[in-house]
Amino acid sequence: MLTLTDAALPKAVSRDEWLVARKALLAKEKELTRHRDAVNAERRRLPMVRIDKQYAFDGPAGKASLLDLFDGRRQLIVYHFMFDPAWDEGCPSCSLVVDNLGHLVHLRARRTSLAVVSRAPRARFEPYRRRMGWTFPWYSSFGSDFNYDFHVSHDEAVAPVEYNYLDKAALLAKGEAWFTTGESHGVSVFLRDGKSVFHTYSTYARGADLLVGTFNYLDLTPLGRQEDWEEPPGRSDGPFMHWVRRHDRYGSEAAARDATSPGTDSCCASDAHRG
Repeated sequence: MLTLTDAALPKAVSRDEWLVARKALLAKEKELTRHRDAVNAERRRLPMVRIDKQYAFDGPAGKASLLDLFDGRRQLIVYHFMFDPAWDEGCPSCSLVVDNLGHLVHLRARRTSLAVVSRAPRARFEPYRRRMGWTFPWYSSFGSDFNYDFHVSHDEAVAPVEYNYLDKAALLAKGEAWFTTGESHGVSVFLRDGKSVFHTYSTYARGADLLVGTFNYLDLTPLGRQEDWEEPPGRSDGPFMHWVRRHDRYGSEAAARDATSPGTDSCCASDAHRG
C-alpha cells in the first residue's frame, strides 16, 4: 500500500496561488498540444511501403489475408498482442491496452478498421478472449512471417532480430537482451488503395502509451501512475507497470500469480519499455 509522507504531497496554497501555477501549466499544455499536432502531421506525411508478401491469418470468419483485415475500409490499425503459442494467457500489459480500446464504431466512422494480431493459434487465445469478454476482431498469424516482419516476434532462425528500430547488437549494448527473443508488443498502420496494401507506420514500447486511456487519466492526478520513474519522487509504490493485472485478477489470490505467469517477464511490463 502506498504511504505518503507530508513532503511527498502537493504543497497546500491559497486559491490565488494555485491559479497562478495552473495558468503557467496551461501554457505548457497548450504548447504540448500544438507540438503533438505538428508531430501528427509529420506522421501523416511519412512515405509508405507496398506490401507484396502474402500473409495468412486465422480469424473469426476463418482464413483471411491482410487485405481482408481491412474489412472493406481504407485504413487498418493492427495491435500486436503478445501471446506466445505456448502460453495459456495473454500478456497482462497487452490485456490492459485492449481493455482500453473502446467501441470500434467510432474508428469505423472514419473508414478505419482495427484488428488485434497474435502469433498464438486461435485455439490458444480463444478461451482467454472469452474469459476476458472481448469482442474485437482477433487474428492469429501462426505459421506466417507477419510477426517477424513487423518485429514483434524475435527468433534469429526466422528473421534478423530488431525491436523499436534497434538491431540485436544495439539492443544488447543497451542491456535490453529480453527484446532479442520471444514476443514484444507494438502497433502497425496500413493504408489500402484498391487491392494494394501499404505499410505507413509502426510504433513500439511507450509509443503505444497514448492508446491506454487508463494511463492518460492517471496522468491527470497528483499521484500519477505511482511508479518509481515518475517525478516528483516519493509518490510511487513500485517500478514501471508493476501493478498491472489482467482485469479479473485485481484483488484476488490469482493476482500474485500474474507476476510470475508465462509472458510477464518478457512482456511490456518490462522496465525497459519506458523508452
